[in-house]
Amino acid sequence: MTENKDLIMPVEKVESQPFIGTDNLLNQIKFNDQGLVPAITQSVDTGRVLMMAWMNEEAVKQTLNTNFAHYYSRSREKLWKKGESSGHVQKVLEMYLDCDGDTLLLLIKQTGAACHTNRESCFFREKRGDKWVKFEDPIQETKV
Repeated sequence: MTENKDLIMPVEKVESQPFIGTDNLLNQIKFNDQGLVPAITQSVDTGRVLMMAWMNEEAVKQTLNTNFAHYYSRSREKLWKKGESSGHVQKVLEMYLDCDGDTLLLLIKQTGAACHTNRESCFFREKRGDKWVKFEDPIQETKV
């Protein structure tokens, strides 16, 4: 579990539910008019929000079946596994559906950078006054 125990309810406190299957899980998700649902990823190690990406039904199925995060690229119009080219995969440990059923939260174990800019998080700019200020540099990869 995370160091900040207030972020996510410990698994042992959650009432166990009978297995309802992938179809029933998918039927409870409210996809938007484009067939997509936003998915927010949060680090199990730090509690930090790492990124937001879109999932279509197939991305959700692949994530449920493999326990690795899959998303739908709106610009490329295709399914993709996070880290398929960079190696920066996201092992999904827990998934949550919000109160409205229209947003997913993935509690993940991140390998490498989560952001395509090679930063730990896509949320590396902070509002300071009337400016967005970068507070995190890209991760420097070590050569072996």
